[in-house]
Amino acid sequence: MKYKIPAVLALAVLSVAIALAQTSTSTTSSTPVTAVSASFSFTAINFPGATRTRAVGLNDRGDIVGDYIDSSGVRHGYMLHQGNFTNSRSFLLDDGAFTIFDFPGATATFLQDLNDSGTIVGTYTDTSGIFHGFRLNAGNFTTIDFPGAVATVAGGINNLGQIVGNYDDVSGITHGFLLSAGNFTTIDFPGTSDLTTASGISANGEIVGFFFDNNGVLHGFSLIAGNFSTVDFPGAFLTEAFRVNEAGQIVGIYNLAGQHGYLATANPIQKP
Repeated sequence: MKYKIPAVLALAVLSVAIALAQTSTSTTSSTPVTAVSASFSFTAINFPGATRTRAVGLNDRGDIVGDYIDSSGVRHGYMLHQGNFTNSRSFLLDDGAFTIFDFPGATATFLQDLNDSGTIVGTYTDTSGIFHGFRLNAGNFTTIDFPGAVATVAGGINNLGQIVGNYDDVSGITHGFLLSAGNFTTIDFPGTSDLTTASGISANGEIVGFFFDNNGVLHGFSLIAGNFSTVDFPGAFLTEAFRVNEAGQIVGIYNLAGQHGYLATANPIQKP
């Protein structure tokens, strides 16, 4: 089964609120589950008592945001700071005031990410139901469309203004992209032929995302200086990577007896 553009959008929509949550109840984290692969050390993120937890946003301080479903089936937001979970009651954009953003003439607008200068990226649908990416800077919207694509999603932006996302070509194949200094570059995980999406980028230029292999299995990835690494929580049958910070920490989700968030840190390189 192939991911459609709206599903990719839904996976990362909470990241725009990183570290801006008003809070109500603080809960100490339970003992974390850890796992180590060849390239990364993972810490599972499970909100206490939740039936499902996702981690979709991360800042340079290491604060993590996401959502969870409680035992009654109700979804809540959370922030995880220094090992302590906090329920989110509302999200702030500017001094406690909500601002509504609608791309002019769009039928729906999705905010995906923002950088320290306040530039926002996201996606909107036009009146024909086509998806386009956008950049919002100082109140001005700019459409982001990968050349020749039939749909474009802008998913992440760093403090240098570089943008990552994904697009569908005329054959219905989904590719990741990097937009830097006005130039687009396609991102395809080597050997995959179905889907690659880029969802986050750090100021250091590290890009994370996820891809389907040729057996239909979903994996996370990290891309540094042209070199790909797979990000797979050990034993999971599905892993996705959403955001990366300047320290190289990655957050995402994995499925193993339910859905969980994770924080991954690159292992030190062992010298021979």
